[in-house]
Amino acid sequence: MSAHLPVSAVLAWWGTSWLRGLASTDEVLDALSRRVPVHSVRSHGPEVPELDAASLVPLLALWRSRGATSASLALPVEGHPLGIGGPRDLTVAATDVGEAVIVTEVGLAVVPDEVGAGVTWTLHEARRRQVPDVGEADRGLRASLLATLDALEHLDVASWSPDAADRAMNLRHLPDVEAVPGVPESMRALAARGIQAWWIVDAALADHGGAVSAVEVARRAEALKDLGRAARTALVAACSPETWPPEGTDR
Repeated sequence: MSAHLPVSAVLAWWGTSWLRGLASTDEVLDALSRRVPVHSVRSHGPEVPELDAASLVPLLALWRSRGATSASLALPVEGHPLGIGGPRDLTVAATDVGEAVIVTEVGLAVVPDEVGAGVTWTLHEARRRQVPDVGEADRGLRASLLATLDALEHLDVASWSPDAADRAMNLRHLPDVEAVPGVPESMRALAARGIQAWWIVDAALADHGGAVSAVEVARRAEALKDLGRAARTALVAACSPETWPPEGTDR
């Protein structure tokens, strides 16, 4: 995972804001262009409307015309299709890139193919899915972070990944996640903690310097696996409006 929100998370948050009348089309396009400058849309399969556009506007218009009120994030990996409910074509495509935007209300999803300064969003059919509970995702991330940091300390993370050690020691400094109209502050904070955990995993896996054997490498990877899963779960919960607290109850 990267040091910024996945592009699908940005579209899920801003797309939801637009569908609920809280953001203008220009605001959505500007936010996405800050993340990746160029966006286009195409369709996959006979089950979805035909779209071939060099803009996200027709996609947003399609969602609204079908009656959608929100867009959500999926972050599937092999063996853990987090946020995906099928069908197979969608699951395979989303797992290949590790992310997707799901609009469950209207049975549609888009999968990004990010190359250089551009993203092509491919429209797929989508089925209902299971979504992580926000409270469980938050508690799971906190518990996994503590357990992982303890394990990494025993594995002497500072000697083989100083960057990961520095990030782990600086947990009070959360990534700066852009506020989006209508996104509860608690969800923005949860997303920031998820990205922070993702940073630690990325940094620790980026360099196996100092590993004396394949067994040592495997131990490090195992120590980080649960944290990576917890980070993805937290991000999916934070970027899936069906999990958000009722309006007016956010803390």
